[in-house]
Amino acid sequence: MAHKIRITKEFNFETGHALHGYDGLCKNVHGHSYKLAVTVIGAPIVDAKQTKNGMVIDFSDLKKIVKEEIVLPFDHATVLNVSSPHKELAEEMESRGHKVLKVNYQPTSEMMVIDFAGKIKSRLPEGISLYSLKLRETETSFAEWHTLDNN
Repeated sequence: MAHKIRITKEFNFETGHALHGYDGLCKNVHGHSYKLAVTVIGAPIVDAKQTKNGMVIDFSDLKKIVKEEIVLPFDHATVLNVSSPHKELAEEMESRGHKVLKVNYQPTSEMMVIDFAGKIKSRLPEGISLYSLKLRETETSFAEWHTLDNN
């Protein structure tokens, strides 16, 4: 029986957002220094002829996926829900040269982590599964996504 091993890589990015319709301060455009921990699970390659022998996935391969899907698009962008009146705000900011990421959901940590899970899962090689994501919005607040909760 092959052993299943979880490996985790962590990422940092700066992102702004605003929560349309929210009844607190987060209705205003503001930003966070997000920290994202990506954990995948799989069996290590056991083949001395393979360059990735002993690895579940090369950390650099996982880094490439997450950078392309999450870090590069979200870093120093303002994420706005264009299914709300924030559509006009997004268009105005873009017209002034700002990096805006338009999404069809309220850009809370909870909804962002669901979005991230779909993007990452679609890029993982066969035999490797997304196990969990932990998106830290502040030092004391985070959202988690786990495969066990979503099957």
